[in-house]
Amino acid sequence: MLFEIWNLPYIHICVIKINLIFFPMGFTEYILAAIVAAFAGAVNAIAGGGTLISFPVLTALGVPAVAANITNTVALSPGYLGATYAQLKDLKSQRSRLLWFIPAAVIGGIAGGLLLLLTGEKAFRELVPYLILLASFLLAVQDPLRKWLISKSNSEHGISETAGVVPVLFAAVYGGYFGAGLSVIVLAVLGLTLSDNLTRLNALKQFIAFCVNISAAIFFVFSGYVLWYTALVMALGALVGGIIGGRFAGSISPSVLRIVVVTIGIVVSIIYFVS
Repeated sequence: MLFEIWNLPYIHICVIKINLIFFPMGFTEYILAAIVAAFAGAVNAIAGGGTLISFPVLTALGVPAVAANITNTVALSPGYLGATYAQLKDLKSQRSRLLWFIPAAVIGGIAGGLLLLLTGEKAFRELVPYLILLASFLLAVQDPLRKWLISKSNSEHGISETAGVVPVLFAAVYGGYFGAGLSVIVLAVLGLTLSDNLTRLNALKQFIAFCVNISAAIFFVFSGYVLWYTALVMALGALVGGIIGGRFAGSISPSVLRIVVVTIGIVVSIIYFVS
């Protein structure tokens, strides 16, 4: 009877989820995950692209790609709160825009998370090198995009707030699915559809990215794929790294750091392609 009970489909699903949640990692692996998350948090605070560092390390430690992506999203998502809070002053006067973009960000983030779960481990792992390469490209064009937005804000007018809802929705789906480079996509959409200065657009972008990541993270909490011990260790590391990165942001060139991260992303994608 006991054998028959454990072979019920539902029980099998539960066992698989428990094994993923408590993925066996040694003390050294946890320390490495914390250090990498701290580095990712610092990179996010200065230049962005921390996921290109933390996600490959998790997979290198033997974590399945889907579980690594989900755990990474949950662990790093609180870091967006600090960046959003720091720009709260520039958001208060954009409430009408938030009413349009928040639902799109939340729906898109959850939809992207659902799409990830439906993709499956094998298919997602095959997509990983392409996703990392895309994220590396997005990070590489971040500076030219900012310069274009600055020139655009002085000479052109935006279209409308509603025109940006659908593109933001699609960007949010990507953010819930993988996430790296999301901020660049959202900033480009806002720059094309809204007429405003870069500071206010950046604050709006930060809040949209926060909504996408938090909604996806909350959805993932109930997926059964979060490695909770690893996520907790990484969250603490990312928090410390974000604080350190924020303090040293003025003394480290974001452009130089971005080049380093893009280079790492390209090398990692090549390694995935080869393997």
